[in-house]
Amino acid sequence: MKPYIKLLRPKDWIKNTFLFLPLFFSGELFRVESFIMVLEGFFCFSFVASSIYILNDYRDIEDDKKHPEKKFRPLPAGTVEKSVALVMSVLLLVAGTAWGGFINYHFLVILLLYWLLNIAYSLGLKNISILDIFIIAIGFVLRVNAGSVIIRVPLSEWLIIMVFLLAIFLGLGKRRDDVLLKIKSGAEMRQSIRGYNLEFINISSALVSAVLIVAYFMYTMSPEVIERLGTRRLYFTCIFVLAGVFRYLQLIYIKEKSDSPVKILYRDRFIQVSILLWIITFYVILYMKDVTLFN
Repeated sequence: MKPYIKLLRPKDWIKNTFLFLPLFFSGELFRVESFIMVLEGFFCFSFVASSIYILNDYRDIEDDKKHPEKKFRPLPAGTVEKSVALVMSVLLLVAGTAWGGFINYHFLVILLLYWLLNIAYSLGLKNISILDIFIIAIGFVLRVNAGSVIIRVPLSEWLIIMVFLLAIFLGLGKRRDDVLLKIKSGAEMRQSIRGYNLEFINISSALVSAVLIVAYFMYTMSPEVIERLGTRRLYFTCIFVLAGVFRYLQLIYIKEKSDSPVKILYRDRFIQVSILLWIITFYVILYMKDVTLFN
């Protein structure tokens, strides 16, 4: 069963935790009913995402065979039959959308938009430089919106902006890794890489990271956010956002480890601790403001 489970890429399901952001930021994380509904939405997105991963791997078999890591995926490695993979893709799509329809209509619409966007990405849009990163970023925005409509909580414009910028920032880091692989091996791992070079990605990463940090600072001090959450101390969390961004820049520029953001998240202790401390600090400020000085 290992090749079939690997085909689903369950490690990448961590991207779908973005559905929980509206629940966390709304201060209603411990409402059991809301949490269960978002958890169901998480699995719906995960099933649909795995369906897309399989289709994408099916179309990229020959290109993945040239990649030093992707060549070990089930389809390019030949450990899973192509026909079986396509059947799995269809079943996952049906299961995810059917379940999503039971959650609510608006969530199902977002789920289908996510699927259509990624199908277009797999069928050719991923070959257009810059647009490929923007499509990935829009996928993360759709995840956050999905979490919002599930629990029927208004979504802050600041949160949408930050998620979009964060996804662009991480996407640039991944493309940098593709450029480095092209320089070292001489092989193009994807067509869109022709529109990137190290200088362009370095400048773009610096620009986006700066705007991202400013956007987060503005979010924590926004009068609308302060009034809605009932605290003006959110700026205390900025230190961990800065630490996480600086660490990621250090990894890609100094240590030359501009790998998949998911792999970096699973492996890098510094980033893991930064995220954990950000969550703890945000939790204390938002959920314990009545018994602490954070109000």
